Amino acid sequence: MAARRTGGSRRPPPKAETLMPEYRDVVRSLAKRANGTKLVIGGKSMGGRVASLVADDLYKIREIHGLVCLGYPFHPPNTPEKLRTAHLESLSCPALIVQGERDPFGSRAEVEALSLPPAIGFRWIGDGDHDFGPRGRSGFTRKGNLADVADAVAAFIAELPQPR
Repeated sequence: MAARRTGGSRRPPPKAETLMPEYRDVVRSLAKRANGTKLVIGGKSMGGRVASLVADDLYKIREIHGLVCLGYPFHPPNTPEKLRTAHLESLSCPALIVQGERDPFGSRAEVEALSLPPAIGFRWIGDGDHDFGPRGRSGFTRKGNLADVADAVAAFIAELPQPR
């Protein structure tokens, strides 16, 4: 995205695995300054995926207390057979995934058919797409859906145990 803002051509984003070292370094820097407060990592779409790839390691050494993924990309659109969930199947870090019910990267029906550990909680956003936007006649609004997202994240963080 930065390259496009400076006149560069549109290119696909880097692979999530290549972003892990930099993400981990940033989190470790923040953890040093957390001063006993809860540190929860996460991101939207690929940012959440990158966070989920490093979460267990950081959780086990008590640098983070939880993980929040907004619009997790369970698979590329229209290719549900190409799952990006192997690492989630053994996740022990407390996690919340907030997902639109009709997200093309993993709809409610598709995700509920997966075997994911109890450490992962879900909040389904009414008639939401990948950006939580509903269809016009669904009875849901973008503003309402985004408020639901914020409330879910706040409740998840509040329920996490206090750091020791």
